[in-house]
This record gives sequence, C-alpha cells and structure tokens, in this order.
Amino acid sequence: MLISSKKATGFTLIELLVALVLLALLITSAAPLMQLSAKRNKEQELKKSLWQIRDAIDAYKQAADDGIIKKSVEQSGYPASLQILVSGVENTQDPKKRKIFFMRNIPRDPFSADSAIAAEDTWGKRSYTSSFDKPEEGDDVYDVYSLSHEAGINQQPYSEW
Repeated sequence: MLISSKKATGFTLIELLVALVLLALLITSAAPLMQLSAKRNKEQELKKSLWQIRDAIDAYKQAADDGIIKKSVEQSGYPASLQILVSGVENTQDPKKRKIFFMRNIPRDPFSADSAIAAEDTWGKRSYTSSFDKPEEGDDVYDVYSLSHEAGINQQPYSEW
C-alpha cells in the first residue's frame, strides 16, 4: 500500500495579517516623508520663479535707466505689468525698432490653488510707491510675492519670501 503525504502549502491567515500590518506600518511611516518632499519641491519652484521674475523686473529697470526703453519723467522705470516682460518693449536705440523681451513666459505661483486663472494673476504685485509692510498694486510692478497664506518649512510665510 502506497501512502502519499501531501503537505499544505501557502500562508495561514495569521501570517497574511502580520504581513499586511507590517506593510501598513511602512506606508504610514513613508507618507509624511513624501509630503515633506512634495512641499520642498514646491518651495524650490517658488524660489526659482521669484528669482526669474525679479531678475526680469531688474533687467527692465536697468534698460529704462540706460535709455534703451522709452520712459517719461513721471514713470519709475519699472514695468506697468508682468505681461510687458513677456510681450516685449521697443528698443529705442535700435534703428529697426526691434523689441526686447525679458521673459519667455510668466511662471505660475506653485502654491496657487486655482489653475483657471492666468499665471500673472497668481502673484501679488507691489508697486514702487507702496510700503514694504503693506504691499499694494499701483502704476508699476516693483516686486512680486506669493499670495499663499501658508508658511514654509522654515516657518516663514511664503508671502514674505
């Protein structure tokens, strides 16, 4: 007589539950790190965007001060809007009157929640005549800031960057 012994293969219910609990612990411990990483990436994008816009505003002002761009005595020399940096202005020293462009496009504020509004409208704008403590829009754009009310990883509000 031939007796065959078959061993049961597979996992028991307890082993499956232990494996699921361990997997859940790994996922919950990784979630805060993923959130921190995503926030850090947005902050780097915000810094880069602010630098690009501010650099273009400074280049526009320098061109106005050097007489390359036409400005009146009453004007500060800063652009009237961010869109002018993209659409370009006429070079007064060029015989062919070609335009000077300071930016290819206006970056969006990465912390702006509404994707339907234009990139220019995602930024707060401060005019040359407004105070630093209470920035207000005016006839020109002297500086830009984030409209987000959140604070960064360094606990400084994004609107103060």
